[in-house]
Amino acid sequence: DCGCLEAFGQGESLLQDPGCLEELEDRLHFYVEECDYLQGFQVLCDLHSGFSGVGAKVTELLCDEYSGKGILTWGLTPTTTDAGVSKPGGKTGTRQRFHARLGSRRCLFASPSFSSCNSPVCLPPQASLNYHSSAILAAALDTLTAPYRLSSSQGSMMHLAETLNFSGRKVVAAWASIPFPARRRAYSLPDTLRSYQHDAPWELLSPCRKHKVSCCFAQSVVLRGICKESPISSRPGKPPASPLHACESAEEVLQRYLHTVFPGALSTAHVLEQPCDTLPPYPQFFSPLLTRQGFLLDKPPSYSSAAVESIPVLAALQSSPVVRTLLRGLYQDLQKLNPGRWASFFAAGVEQEEFREALEELRTLAQCYEAGFEADESDDEADSD
Repeated sequence: DCGCLEAFGQGESLLQDPGCLEELEDRLHFYVEECDYLQGFQVLCDLHSGFSGVGAKVTELLCDEYSGKGILTWGLTPTTTDAGVSKPGGKTGTRQRFHARLGSRRCLFASPSFSSCNSPVCLPPQASLNYHSSAILAAALDTLTAPYRLSSSQGSMMHLAETLNFSGRKVVAAWASIPFPARRRAYSLPDTLRSYQHDAPWELLSPCRKHKVSCCFAQSVVLRGICKESPISSRPGKPPASPLHACESAEEVLQRYLHTVFPGALSTAHVLEQPCDTLPPYPQFFSPLLTRQGFLLDKPPSYSSAAVESIPVLAALQSSPVVRTLLRGLYQDLQKLNPGRWASFFAAGVEQEEFREALEELRTLAQCYEAGFEADESDDEADSD
């Protein structure tokens, strides 16, 4: 209510206080010393308030003190329009929009400078309760990070980041299908995926205006909660119904499917049998067409269905041209604003010249995601700016 963490710089200045910094380092060192094998750090922070400054500064400190370790940053925005502003009208709403955009810009650009990978995540405005939207995002993040958190994992946090962040593309988009639309646990995965030959069965979880993407540069995809063995869907002596049905394992099915939908992309696929648990306090906002294990029924049951205890989930992190839409849109929004009107932001130590330079850096970062005809499109946009 007091607005003490309204602006990016105000949050950033918190860690310039010796007492605050010492407390942070003490807590950090306590947990680091307890680690048998430290892969790196996950930093979750708001993009729409002064906590974006806290997150960016913490990321910088981690990079300096733990060089060579992975740092994944997740920038969170509320499930509302205009980067978290639910009331677009009035002076308060305008000020919040400005700080939200400035915080998003600085965190999106500053964090990639020090982090291994950065993904801004949010949900569409349809999810009106934070209790619901946070549950969905938690299920997505738990799935996306599973490959390097399992004891049986062959890869690490840094390996995942390096798979996605080449050519300066450290900002990635998150996608998820919660739950994954499978009929039953033993149902043929090839049959399920074959019904989504042109568009993968997931929704965008990043604040981008463009929701459809036909290509990507690299992606890490995780499918959990389905049988890893690929059931035989054709009779002996008959040819497979599709190339997917000829695969010998669920990992091979998913990998072939990704190469079909995203030809030319570097794709890594992971299939885990363990589903995503949805026991209390996870909200029960599921359709009556779901079984207790989260699989689809053909019609609602005649009896009162029990609570959904677990669900299969499909999630992906993509280095994709859709990120350019996010970065480009943020650049254009900020370019239209008059920074001279917002003394509280620049009073926290941000110079207007630094602000203008950062805008150009943001524009350069967006250009890293151009592909094919989109490069021509960006030239047209540059002429109109």
